[in-house]
Amino acid sequence: MTAPVRRAGVFAILCTLSLVVPLVGPRAAASLAAVVLLGAFVVTDGPLFDLLAYPGDYEDSRLYGLITFVLAGITLGVIATQSSMSIAVFAGTVLLIGYGNLTEQLVRGRTDDDVVRVAGFCLGATAGAVAGQALTIALQGGAVRSALPTLLFLAASGALLAALLRDVLWLYDDPVVMLSVGLLLWLLAELQPVLGSAEILLALAVTVALGYTSYALETASIAGMLTGILLGLLTIVLGGYGWFVVLISFFAIGGLSTKFRYEQKEALGVAEDNNGARGSGNVLGNAAVALAAVLGYAASSAAILPADLDPRLFLFAFTGSVATAMSDTLSSEIGSVFETPRLITTFEPVEPGTDGGVTWQGEIAGVAGAAVVAGISYWLFPEVGVLGGAVIVAAGFVGMTVDSLLGATLEGPLLGNQGVNFLATLSGALVCALLILSFAFLG
Repeated sequence: MTAPVRRAGVFAILCTLSLVVPLVGPRAAASLAAVVLLGAFVVTDGPLFDLLAYPGDYEDSRLYGLITFVLAGITLGVIATQSSMSIAVFAGTVLLIGYGNLTEQLVRGRTDDDVVRVAGFCLGATAGAVAGQALTIALQGGAVRSALPTLLFLAASGALLAALLRDVLWLYDDPVVMLSVGLLLWLLAELQPVLGSAEILLALAVTVALGYTSYALETASIAGMLTGILLGLLTIVLGGYGWFVVLISFFAIGGLSTKFRYEQKEALGVAEDNNGARGSGNVLGNAAVALAAVLGYAASSAAILPADLDPRLFLFAFTGSVATAMSDTLSSEIGSVFETPRLITTFEPVEPGTDGGVTWQGEIAGVAGAAVVAGISYWLFPEVGVLGGAVIVAAGFVGMTVDSLLGATLEGPLLGNQGVNFLATLSGALVCALLILSFAFLG
């Protein structure tokens, strides 16, 4: 057994101690955590230090990895006992990190395949989170069977977020990962998802299959794949399959558009890096507003938001943001291979790839992309109608134009590409929702 596996095993055992909270209460658990924390300060060398130390701990002879890990657990436990976060979410989150790490280290000893390693982490983390939540509910005298679908959804969502954060952060940033996952699961638990276990398993199967396909086709990196799977799962469970179809249309068509005349775009210097594979930043920049709309829709449906707020507004915000992302992506990926672009603010010819440069071919492609989103939305959602479809196209065009204007004026000195994408999709979402609200008011 290698040192990383032994260390991960010890950390997993320490994570299991989080079940002391529902068993004997938070005060006794806090005392136990204090003992572990004190021991981490006292142990500065020897076999126990070697067992628990991360590579960076040797420089100062201090178990900083263990100390920060325990402090993160204490912080999450305090939040759980002093707020509406359930103890089950707390325990599930801690076990998710511990057993996900252990499973990953076991897999790492057998293969160097990054996808297999990530899959191992997600499976171990999901199992640990489900077990932690179920045992906590049982210890508190609750009904585990009826809560199982929600436990599975929370566990899978947390595992995907943890795997994503571990991929984009440093390998040993588990305290940050733990707190981030705990806060996400707290939010998702408040939204009260109502799907059954079979439906959630089907949603997982669909999103994982599509996510891996995007990775295999080199349209997404591992981080991009994880981000897409997580967004897809949340969209299906909290919105529905109709919402997911709209979202996946962007990922599919947008991803394929990066391959359009890729060699020519490489020669012009305007091709996406990594052979066109999109990372988590690109995915989130284009889909963060859509995710916020899904969460808003779920919160409105769960009566968390004011009762007079029509959930359909979030649907139009969602479609407007996706239409913008589709328009901007097709405009950039298709328009960049045609004649010399012109700067949107002055119409002066500029070099291909210049921020804010547009072509008439790209504009047409962008409008066509928005029309695709509008057509899918019209087909899937009866409340959209012809007027709603026209509004979605208009919102996509406005968002695409905002993206070009921001690119010509603010991108570089003040904003990065992902920030521009976020603001553009936000503008598309707001325009779509406000136009629908205006037409409904006038009607």
